[in-house]
Amino acid sequence: MIETLGYLSLSWLDPWLLFLTAAGTLAGIYVGAIPGLSVTMATSILISFTFKWQVNEALALIAGVFVGGVYGGSRTAILLNIPGAPSAIATALEGYPIAKRGEAGSAIALTTVMSVIGGFVGILALALFAPMISDIAIMFVSRDYLLLGLIGILLVGTLSGESFAKGVFAGGLGVLIGMIGLDPMTAEGRFTFGSVTLMGGVPYVVAMIGFFGVAEALMQLKTVDVAAVKQKVGRIVPRLDDVKRYFWLGIRSSGIGTVIGALPGTGGDIAALLAYDYAKRTTKSPEVPFGEGAKEGLVAPEAANNAAVGGAFIPMLTLGIPGDAVTAVIIGALFIHGLKPGPMLLVETPHLFWFTVGNLTLANIFLLIFGLTGIRIFTKIVECPKAILIPLIIVLSAVGTYAIQNDPVHIYWMLLFGVFGYFMKIYGFQVGPVILGVILGPMMDANYRRAMIGARGDVGTFLWDFVSHPISLILTAAFLLMIASQTPLWRHGVSMMARNPAAK
Repeated sequence: MIETLGYLSLSWLDPWLLFLTAAGTLAGIYVGAIPGLSVTMATSILISFTFKWQVNEALALIAGVFVGGVYGGSRTAILLNIPGAPSAIATALEGYPIAKRGEAGSAIALTTVMSVIGGFVGILALALFAPMISDIAIMFVSRDYLLLGLIGILLVGTLSGESFAKGVFAGGLGVLIGMIGLDPMTAEGRFTFGSVTLMGGVPYVVAMIGFFGVAEALMQLKTVDVAAVKQKVGRIVPRLDDVKRYFWLGIRSSGIGTVIGALPGTGGDIAALLAYDYAKRTTKSPEVPFGEGAKEGLVAPEAANNAAVGGAFIPMLTLGIPGDAVTAVIIGALFIHGLKPGPMLLVETPHLFWFTVGNLTLANIFLLIFGLTGIRIFTKIVECPKAILIPLIIVLSAVGTYAIQNDPVHIYWMLLFGVFGYFMKIYGFQVGPVILGVILGPMMDANYRRAMIGARGDVGTFLWDFVSHPISLILTAAFLLMIASQTPLWRHGVSMMARNPAAK
């Protein structure tokens, strides 16, 4: 017990580790807030600088960047409707309308507190329930991940306002974009039209910057002469009433984020989406309708994506399976330092597990401190004249796009996606489902291939597997129920039950 406490407090008592954790968290917030600069990219770069460091020093810095980066994407999502990371897409749906009302400061403060709460829930799950959650995660097989992807596509349809069909179409379009490149099984080109450039595929960050950054800038051209809304930043700490009101929603959303984060290959993107959908379905009377600045739509995804950080460490440390892209990079860092993530890691090096728990806790505290500072500077962005802001957004989008792989072709893709996203918005299509489709597409493709190989190419066996295993059966039922719930017959039945006094 004393040794465990010593490992937990190592980052707290060592000034150098304390500084590295703080510096990593602060840097992560700003890296996560810049579209085109992903946490995965920052972590990969850090490994090249820290591979000669002591393992504790490297992990302290990387953990800080991870925690700060997941949160940082919400700032530009709220202020500019440009998510700094895919996990902040749902945040943009509610945060930007709040900023347009002049309340960006309170929105950022609320997301900060809920992100910290979610982070602590994820860390607590990592410390207490890692073996149990890992057992659940390892039970999922390829067909289950395929079903999760399909459910995700249906869920993004609910983000598209009144038209579920438009949402599913946009999600399907994203999957199509995600399929561009070489087939992972046969190495044949898909949707490349003979172009060598397209064989490498289209990075989802390029699509994200185009559909969100450039498309939003083009949309703003129509109101370039409208005076900017002055943001109310007098109260940086959120009201206690708000924290109390949304606390339990934050806790429940954190639970969703932790479980989803513990499923290998998912991460905060899907966790935020599911939590947003959960909040939308369970909130009976929000002060403001969803899509127009509902605070529930801020609380749920932000609590979930930060809780997914702790969840993602669970399969990484206990099974050696990455929970998301960042933990996949961290696994590489552990191997570089002579460690082997997996079931034996907790037996051979228990100090590493408890050091990680303590370090993530410390990073979460720094997140609260740094997250509630600098808001006044950030809110000044939306008060900047649009004649200056719009060109600046496009320039920064181009720089961020080029920085991904130093490929000028990506800039053309970004502009193309931006123009296409502009017309999608004009005709009532949401661009969020497109980006989520781009992310989910490759995962669905890979798991479909594995599931079909497991069925030895027999379609009957493939379909039977979906109803002959408990987890697959539950997910299949959920998938079919979601489709049925969008049919006119279902809605008619619900309305009939609502009018029937005996049903109340």
